[in-house]
Amino acid sequence: MLDILETEKSFILKHIKEGDTVADFTMGNGHDTLFFSKTVGESGKVYAFDIQPAALESTKRRLTENNAPENYTLICDSHHNAKKHIDCKIKAGMFNLGYLPGSDKSITTKRETTLAAIDAAIELMDRDAILLIAVYPGHEEGGIEGELINEKLSALDRKQYCCAKFRIINSPTSSYFYIVETK
Repeated sequence: MLDILETEKSFILKHIKEGDTVADFTMGNGHDTLFFSKTVGESGKVYAFDIQPAALESTKRRLTENNAPENYTLICDSHHNAKKHIDCKIKAGMFNLGYLPGSDKSITTKRETTLAAIDAAIELMDRDAILLIAVYPGHEEGGIEGELINEKLSALDRKQYCCAKFRIINSPTSSYFYIVETK
């Protein structure tokens, strides 16, 4: 069976290398932060965002336990404030929308901040960069977020960005993701 998260990473690996700057816009438990840290290596830089202190603690623990290079900055702030914390271009960014696994499911990403965060991420993208936005439509906010993201990305200039949607069509409540690539 297809593993959505592994498929996402295969797309990202075509765009990043050691020494690049990347952003995990929804840190969660740190899986993507760890992937980024190891991929961009000692000379790279990883910015990771979450609004919940528990996410920062879990991520720091995961990075330490897995001997990740100390190339990361964990930021307890909303992803829509990314440009306040990142002052350079990024080669890749990841969003895993929804809620922090294993925690309060009532605390989710919200459409207003998610759309603003995607705008910020697009502005931060370097040449030949990629954003991956994973949507989880199994809860009400996730379904609405997905629809609004689709509208936003559909309106981007085709001459500057290539936007695609990857979805398992015989499982309507399964997660899916968008890809935004710069030309």
